[in-house]
Amino acid sequence: MSRLIAISNRVSAGGGSQGGLAVALTAALNAYGGIWFGWSGEVIEKFTGQVNLSRVNGLTTATVDLEEQDIEEYYNGYANRTLWPLLHYRVDLAEYERSFAHGYHRVNERLAQTVLPLIEPDDLVWVQDFHLIPLGKELRGAGVKNRLGFYLHTPWPPRRLLTTLPEAMVLVENLFEYDVIGFQTNEWLEAFCEYAVSQMGAQIEGDVLRRGGRSVRLLACPVGIDADGFAEIARSEAAQESLGRIRRSLVGRALIVGVDRLDYSKGLEERFLGYERLLVDHPEMRNRVVFLQIAPPSRASIDSYQRIRASLEQLTGRINGAYAALDWVPVRYVNQGYPHDTLAGVYRASRVGLVTPLRDGMNLVAKEYVAAQDPDDPGVLILSRFAGAAEQMKDALLVNPYSAEEIGDALKQALEMPLAERQERWQSMMAQIREQNVFWWLDTFHEALAAA
Repeated sequence: MSRLIAISNRVSAGGGSQGGLAVALTAALNAYGGIWFGWSGEVIEKFTGQVNLSRVNGLTTATVDLEEQDIEEYYNGYANRTLWPLLHYRVDLAEYERSFAHGYHRVNERLAQTVLPLIEPDDLVWVQDFHLIPLGKELRGAGVKNRLGFYLHTPWPPRRLLTTLPEAMVLVENLFEYDVIGFQTNEWLEAFCEYAVSQMGAQIEGDVLRRGGRSVRLLACPVGIDADGFAEIARSEAAQESLGRIRRSLVGRALIVGVDRLDYSKGLEERFLGYERLLVDHPEMRNRVVFLQIAPPSRASIDSYQRIRASLEQLTGRINGAYAALDWVPVRYVNQGYPHDTLAGVYRASRVGLVTPLRDGMNLVAKEYVAAQDPDDPGVLILSRFAGAAEQMKDALLVNPYSAEEIGDALKQALEMPLAERQERWQSMMAQIREQNVFWWLDTFHEALAAA
């Protein structure tokens, strides 16, 4: 069996978690063997290309440190201030600076040259996410003839939005150096095809896109979670302790929970306004519910993230000031992260999971929320119809996150939903995330890449 060389923007030495992607890649490497390569997250004075190898619990990681200019232009700049907002349809927040684009391509070239000695002739190379779109081209230019795969964990924007990016055509040309490209949903796959066909003269034949002598197979395979594994975590001692603490603090009230990185794509301000609408339109719900939003800081040095943090703090103060009672605070806003077992207990303690991104590639929190539920008394998932997960989880209450009234109505419906309906919806969604779990995702992409 061929080894797998997984390449992502960030790697923690020893395979520490950076979220759903880290969990998935760890599972892939445990299944197929190989190396996980990427930036260590560390800063050095001058880039050396020195590779730091580590092996922990059978997982081999190879990391490289970047210099400050690389991080400012490639990561803080092009990845997070140019591509991230564009990919999430926020062209109003995208910053187009030539220095960012130059840094982005420079770092991809450096990473390609650094990983090159680690790649053996029969290895399958799997590149992850928008930070590393040009990496395939750099590897091909260095003589790599291995099968190369690329998976996009974010949305792909419609043609009219993508054309606002000065380097759009260059990025898409870079993607033709891969043998297989994976997308979270058919919507993102079709948007990519539309641009390639209409702007670059590519031709689509079934699931293969052809242009200029290059052929790339397109695949829609949503990333999943280890549903049964997360359900087991929710039954663990640590999760049960977390559940007990939450329930004691609620004093019989129903809990609505949201867990998201502090990011404008997550629809957090709109979510707070939707909860406020519930309290305004249905005053009988006051003092009967508590909304807990867990939002650990993300990319704190970027202005747009600082603005959303200030906005949420203001909304929390306004809602609590207007509706709190002596013995009840309607919003609990927590600006820090928690380990998976603690979160699993919080999910299980809640009557409603509120997952309302304005645009999301998938959203694994929605799947974790479902997996953590008590089958005998499950909570209700409210999910944005603009999350990739909505394509799979049709038995959630799907809402338009831009409509405070729609969120408020869905909250009332969820809070009053009969047990039999809650169980039926949960069983359907749990069956779906069990079937298309993280291992299905890995096998689906791996088989496509191996056959390329």
